[in-house]
This record gives sequence, structure tokens and C-alpha cells, in this order.
Amino acid sequence: MLTHSQIWTAIDRLAERAGMTASGLAKKAGLDPTTFNKSKRITPEGRPRWPSTESVAKALTASNTKVDTFVKLITDSGKVAISNVPLIGFAEAGTGGYFDDGGFPVGKGWEDIAFPQVTDEHAYALEISGDSMKPVYRDGDIIVVSPGAPVRKGDRVVVKTKNGEVMVKELKRKTTKSVELKSLNAEHRDRTLAMSDVVWVARIVWASQ
Repeated sequence: MLTHSQIWTAIDRLAERAGMTASGLAKKAGLDPTTFNKSKRITPEGRPRWPSTESVAKALTASNTKVDTFVKLITDSGKVAISNVPLIGFAEAGTGGYFDDGGFPVGKGWEDIAFPQVTDEHAYALEISGDSMKPVYRDGDIIVVSPGAPVRKGDRVVVKTKNGEVMVKELKRKTTKSVELKSLNAEHRDRTLAMSDVVWVARIVWASQ
């Protein structure tokens, strides 16, 4: 039997799996940002309020999640599967030898760290250094990056350029000729890069906040 608690817990897990809060997931799905808030899960009269099929479908699309994966989020025991992913510091990511041309982790110098299971076997983790990405990411936060995940407008991404620069931004627009990036920190300018200057763009799928 499907319970009210199970379905809402699955939505929370879905958001966490995508590296977002429940409200962030709702917003990305084109819904009112408060759609999945905890305050909306019980009516003023104290009755359980269930998410609509439409809202769940939009959340699955926004997070690029299959229905069978969502079912697993509903029916598991509540324990998050753990796997090891390679980790390096963000400052090291711009130096040579850590990534191939596709943005996949290679070479030595990576540490293994236990993290919630992600579907991309090539996923890796970066430890943020400094405060240039505040308030979204702070010094010491860890992000999990999936080079195999599809990248779409509004995603938070890691970008590496041919001159060795590595940056974390929000994707505004990507074409065959250029990529437009929004800074996570208002004190830093947005960037537009020619695709000829970009080695790879990879999506952030989880953060330790």
C-alpha cells in the first residue's frame, strides 16, 4: 500500500538526487516553488495532501528521472545507497592530468569518498575552495559532478576551458557556437564562452549542503 509519507519522502529524495531542494525542484519543473514544501503536505484542516500526478511527472522530467527510478525512491527502506566516487579539490581541477577530453576523471591523485549513489559510473566529486560561489556553495562544500548527465538550461554546471580554467556556473544557454553562463555570486560577472574555447561542460547532480 502506498502511503502519504512514502510519496513525499520519494519527492524529497528525488530533489536531493538532483542536487536541489524540494522548492528548487518545483521551480525547475515549472511549478509554483512552494508546491513541494512541507507546509503544503497537510491541509489547514489537518488532512494529508497528496502531490498531483502532473506535478510528479513534471518533476521527473525536470530531474531527468525515469518512472522506475522514482518507484525505487518510494519503495526502498529509506536508506540511501552509498558508493565510492573519486574526489579532488576544486583548485586542482584546472591542472593537467585529472580529466580526459570528455571531462571524465582519469589519472592519479584522486581520493575515494563515500557518497549517495549516482547513476553515472563516471561521476566524481569536487571540494569547493574559497567563497567565490557563495551563497550557493561555500568553502568546504562537496559537489558531485556527472559528465554523462544531459545538460539543460538552468542546470548548475562545471565548465573547463582550453586554457585550464575551471568554473561553476548556472547554464543560461548553450548552442553549437557558444555557451552562456550565469554566475552563482552576484559579485562575479556572467560569462559567454565560444564553444571552441570549451573542453567540456558537466552537470552538478548533488551537493553536500
